[in-house]
Amino acid sequence: MSYHFYGLDHVQLAAPQGCEAEARIFFNGLLGWTEIPKPDALQKRGGVWFQCGTHQVHVGVQKDFVPATKAHPAFHVQHLDELRDHLLQNDTGVIDDEARTDEGVKRFYLNDPFGNRLEFLEWLE
Repeated sequence: MSYHFYGLDHVQLAAPQGCEAEARIFFNGLLGWTEIPKPDALQKRGGVWFQCGTHQVHVGVQKDFVPATKAHPAFHVQHLDELRDHLLQNDTGVIDDEARTDEGVKRFYLNDPFGNRLEFLEWLE
């Protein structure tokens, strides 16, 4: 094969029209991700983009939006317990999950402001 996959470039999360302010509060204000500019040609579509480590998360406007309640991105986090404590201190509900503890993985879920499921995990050493 002459082609090669490098991995993910970005994750797209859908949200309803007018989501931008709430997305900024959650992804930038709460999670601390840096907002990055959308290309000029895409700005008219609405939505907002963020940098999360080496990847980008694009929050895009979807007509007739329905949240993804099962399908989800998983974000690899260093010091997961500190993130969990930060979220709880900011009245953000987390859903603990110990299903992968035997594999050395600590994780939890939460829903973004639009109802999309997000996973946060840390590989234990």
